[in-house]
Amino acid sequence: MNNALHRRTFLRASGISLALPLLESMTPAFASKQDAPPKRLVFVCTSLGLHPPKLWPKTTGKGYESTPYLDLLKNHRDDFTLFSGLSHEDQTGRQPHDSEMTWLTAARKPGMAGFRNTVSIDQVAAKHFGYTTRFPSVTLGTAKAQSQSYTSGGVMIPAETSPASVFAKMFLEGKPSEVKAQQRRLREGRSILDQLGSETKKLRSEASASDNHLLDDYFHSVRQAETKITAVQGWMDKTKPVVDVNPPQDIADPADLIGRTQLLMDLVPLIVQTDTSRVITVMVQDHYVVPKVEGVSGNHHNLSHHGQDPSKIDQLAKIEAGIVGCFGSLLEQIKRPAESGTRLLDNTSIVFGSNLGNANAHEAKNLPIFVAGGGYDHGQYVDLRRDHDLPLCNLFVRLLQDTGIESVRFGQSTGTLTWS
Repeated sequence: MNNALHRRTFLRASGISLALPLLESMTPAFASKQDAPPKRLVFVCTSLGLHPPKLWPKTTGKGYESTPYLDLLKNHRDDFTLFSGLSHEDQTGRQPHDSEMTWLTAARKPGMAGFRNTVSIDQVAAKHFGYTTRFPSVTLGTAKAQSQSYTSGGVMIPAETSPASVFAKMFLEGKPSEVKAQQRRLREGRSILDQLGSETKKLRSEASASDNHLLDDYFHSVRQAETKITAVQGWMDKTKPVVDVNPPQDIADPADLIGRTQLLMDLVPLIVQTDTSRVITVMVQDHYVVPKVEGVSGNHHNLSHHGQDPSKIDQLAKIEAGIVGCFGSLLEQIKRPAESGTRLLDNTSIVFGSNLGNANAHEAKNLPIFVAGGGYDHGQYVDLRRDHDLPLCNLFVRLLQDTGIESVRFGQSTGTLTWS
């Protein structure tokens, strides 16, 4: 009988280590039919939308007639499904682009007085997986710290915008002095939390009933911090996976929207293949500049509000074609690796879309939503439009369930989305 290999087995020689791909013999579970490779969730949002006439087919089903944007994905036609007729209700906020905050949460009336965001779907999944992986989730952005990932307390998780920094954090071992400094900070954090805990009983006895409710929330956060510190300390002593690619070089120029987006797309397959995280979000943001795209002379944001000007639409289409091309590149890269007899893509559900269905009118209805991979029967366009849109959250519930996360409701869901 063969001995099982550990999932994080490395080839080592002369001080060099190389991470192995997922092999059937790595654990007994992976060699059995009962336990398949882990499921992952990836969410990619292009926050300024996709021009509808360039996207939506006129026919539905597997025989749908292609469109300019779908032509860019023709090599992956059997790997994704395009949905129309999905959205969140009550997305008109204080500012016209406030729906960016709620694409993954479905909270109503974003940005209005008293608004407090709710937990995002990626963080529901991250809580389920926890520190099974080095990072419960990874949040990325092309230009700034703004993200669409929110904790259960409605606090935004800042996006990381430096591919080089993310790569180093995940795949490069730090210098011994840097590792010791990080371990010291963790020990100090633990010490502070221990001291807080010792003062809890006295403080509660002196606080009012109302204040004790607030303290419940506060100490819940403290307990979460303790759990996180313990988990991170456990990962500090584990060797990082080594990937056979050169570290990325950051692009400093914010005008290179497509280049910066592509760098983030290149990271995603590395993260999921090495099981560094099973939950990833990427936000393609408004860079407030004229993108470096041939034939484009206008600001991306202004072009998205084209007012039906053919010249502006032509420039907008060039920018959006670049973004759709980055999505196609992600699909190409994630299709190649195999694990336990399947493709990496088959165990990774990727959602690509936008919080705006019609950016020209700031309309957050009929959102463009692609679902790729995940083992679904793809190769079709599914038009769900009726008298009103169906909740996008119905799709989110389906994704959670198919990722192995028990869920009957999320956000504005009214059920679980099914399609043929």
